[in-house]
Amino acid sequence: MDLSVIIVNYNVRQFLENSLTSIFRAMEGLTGEVFVIDNASDDGSLEMVRAKFPQVQLIENKVNVGFAKANNAALKRAQGRFILLINPDTVVQEDTFRVMLSFFDENPDAGLAGCKVLNPDGSFQLPCRRSFPTPWVAFTKITGLSGLFPSSKLFGKYNLTYLSEDETYEVDAVSGSYMFLRREVYQKIGGLDETFFMYGEDLDWCYRVSRSGYKVYYVHSTKIIHFKGESTRRSDIDEIRTFYQAMQLFVEKHFSNSFIVELFLSIAIVLRAALAVVSKASRPLLIALMDFILVDLALIISEYLHFGVFFRFPHSSYPIVWTIPALVVVTSLYSAGVYTSHRHSVSRTFVSVIISYTILSATIFFAKSFAWSRAVVLISGAIIFLILPGWRLLYEVFTGRKTSSRKSLFGRPTVIVGTGPSAQEVLKKLRARVDHGYDIVGFIDLHRRNIGERIAGIEIIGSIDNVGKVINERKVSEVIFSTDGLSYADILSVIARSRDRSVNFRLVPNSLEAIIGKTRIDELDALPLVEIEYNIHRAGNRLVKRVFDILLSTLGMVFLYPWVFLGRMRSRAPRRFGRTVLLLPHVFLGRISLVGRPLSEPLDIVDNSDSILGPRGLTGLVQINHRDDLDVEEAERYTLYYAKNQSLLL
Repeated sequence: MDLSVIIVNYNVRQFLENSLTSIFRAMEGLTGEVFVIDNASDDGSLEMVRAKFPQVQLIENKVNVGFAKANNAALKRAQGRFILLINPDTVVQEDTFRVMLSFFDENPDAGLAGCKVLNPDGSFQLPCRRSFPTPWVAFTKITGLSGLFPSSKLFGKYNLTYLSEDETYEVDAVSGSYMFLRREVYQKIGGLDETFFMYGEDLDWCYRVSRSGYKVYYVHSTKIIHFKGESTRRSDIDEIRTFYQAMQLFVEKHFSNSFIVELFLSIAIVLRAALAVVSKASRPLLIALMDFILVDLALIISEYLHFGVFFRFPHSSYPIVWTIPALVVVTSLYSAGVYTSHRHSVSRTFVSVIISYTILSATIFFAKSFAWSRAVVLISGAIIFLILPGWRLLYEVFTGRKTSSRKSLFGRPTVIVGTGPSAQEVLKKLRARVDHGYDIVGFIDLHRRNIGERIAGIEIIGSIDNVGKVINERKVSEVIFSTDGLSYADILSVIARSRDRSVNFRLVPNSLEAIIGKTRIDELDALPLVEIEYNIHRAGNRLVKRVFDILLSTLGMVFLYPWVFLGRMRSRAPRRFGRTVLLLPHVFLGRISLVGRPLSEPLDIVDNSDSILGPRGLTGLVQINHRDDLDVEEAERYTLYYAKNQSLLL
């Protein structure tokens, strides 16, 4: 048998179908076998493979076991002279396999090889050839020198950008999206290291191939197309954290014999990961800083237009002149949500500028000591009225189409959760009014199997499981829940996965009985949308809740814990109150809370990620309302009530 092709799939049904079609076309005239290992997909991938590709050897995993472990399951069964690990979001040329087989026949020293990998737009995908992360290679990547001097052999080693992409040569490593190797190499070095869940296992495998005496090659004479990141895009995996954890694991595994090298690489990985996180989170601060500077520039220009010279005011006044007006404008923009949930909103920027300069003008009018600055403030106000909304308008015009083909300049990017009649009715009502302020970028379905389909011209762009990633990628600021089979658990799940993002949640009336507390209603003809405002989301409320936990748990540990502990030492089984007191240290450490969801077990303190309430609690509304008699829906109703009305007294 010539070739064994192994594909690990996770929720990319459409891409997998295209990939398998191209693979079987490329295998014509060759003897081979194809394995598909499915990592617990719920998008209909299994059904598609069984129906359209019955010749595929299908391995079904009940949970997502990761890339390495899934591949190893098929590697143990592979019978071909050569083995290919290939991603499901790839398309191969008709000659790809023959070219690779000929290359290995002509180069007996080749143990593993990759080919030229292209992006869907035809551009070259740099990670298809790279070097191992030695201290110097890591330094050039972290400092950006590899990007500044890509043609330099000294600085361009990370992705070997100084080498031609149209030549074949030996490299340190190739992309995990396409790894072609000899069967005897696999038998010598073993399978992928399963301690790598995702990322890094390809680099590790290439390193082990090199250490075994074989060479790793980049082969330019054939190519594939790789739709990079489709599996992770349809999950809620944190790629940044997972990638850098994998790099750290690689360093610990292969560079631990040199303390200095390991220390340097570990520090480099941590710094790079921190930079990636900070750059992602600091964008609103940079926008606010830019607005602050633009206000000051407008004041300088206004001063020149009014007086004919720069810096006409007394020098002692400039700290106030360059600080107070800019702070008032930025604060007004922040209050309007321009830096958070309504980022880049042109209409809100207009209103905020008008309000802030009305405040400044009124202050100056009544403050006689600043009478000399009234004209400058008025002129600068006119300039800012054009500049701040203007740059946001240009941004929307030139970049808005990337997130939606139906983008409107003044609309807020919005997704509708649900795809049934209720969701379609919401869409119909929204389209019927031009002044609603919502820009529908897509539907969120309960399951992944329908992702990519369209309803009334709008695409299903995600599922509840990956809604957080959809919100980030599409810059969503509004989430509307329809009533199509959504339970309280579904609603809470979406909110929990989006709690660290600046998003407004709204509910269609059929679920109105779940919304208890303050609301704001947007009337869309006969269909009101109720805004869900959760007190537990507010930073101040979370801080008060944590301080309250620390104070009361400290008092309990000082005055109650010793007595209960002594009673336990005397072999007395602690009663319910005693068991609660013994858990106070966990409250102090933040593992559980005084108030929250019930503990399903006495020490159920690990998984706090699936609820907007955070840690589970020693007590709460569910616990004091006959928790054993409540079904899941009733328990979630109490949870939702607490989330909306949480305060120091509740």
